Amino acid sequence: MTMSPGARGVRKGRIVIAFVATTIIAGGLYYALTSGERGGFPTNRAGSGVALIGGPFTLVDQNGARRSDLDFRGKFMLIYFGYTHCPDACPMALQSMTDAIGSLGERGAGVESIFITVDPARDTSEHLKRYLENFHPRMVALTGDESAIAAVAKAYRIFYTTARDQHAAAGTAQPSNADYLIDHSSFIYLMGRDGRYLTHFPSNASPEQLAEGIRKFL
Repeated sequence: MTMSPGARGVRKGRIVIAFVATTIIAGGLYYALTSGERGGFPTNRAGSGVALIGGPFTLVDQNGARRSDLDFRGKFMLIYFGYTHCPDACPMALQSMTDAIGSLGERGAGVESIFITVDPARDTSEHLKRYLENFHPRMVALTGDESAIAAVAKAYRIFYTTARDQHAAAGTAQPSNADYLIDHSSFIYLMGRDGRYLTHFPSNASPEQLAEGIRKFL
């Protein structure tokens, strides 16, 4: 079947977008995992050196209240970066976090589960509040303006590409506000009561694996 010039152009644009997004994410993950003192994932655990992941932030929660990292001192933070329009990895990670906290029983009260969006344009406080109805009742969702989200993502070594980035790089038309995905690195971080990095898990870690990892620090 012969493909029209217009269809070939659309297909080429999609291929370029996918290649650019994959390259950026792969490069970011390689940097994070290999950069050592330049800011990548540390090989040491908390207490053996300066943590290279994490830092101060001021964002807005699902109730419209301003929240900073200092609000969570005295509790462990189980943090995941994602977005509500994510079709699979994000809801699976949040569900695992929900089940893990539940399995810890009373000890789980000392762990704050936090979802930070990388899609502030669509993930408003009101939208996040509705989304959280599917997960743990104590889960906190955080959003903010683009610069605030970029800053906290940088502090936590999270790499993401928005639709604007992808289409600008590919030279193709911007999608509608509701018609795009976001590529992002996907880890679940466990931060200590003092806000310092303890360890991280892959986004597909089971509730049992998360709970076992958390118990080591309780």
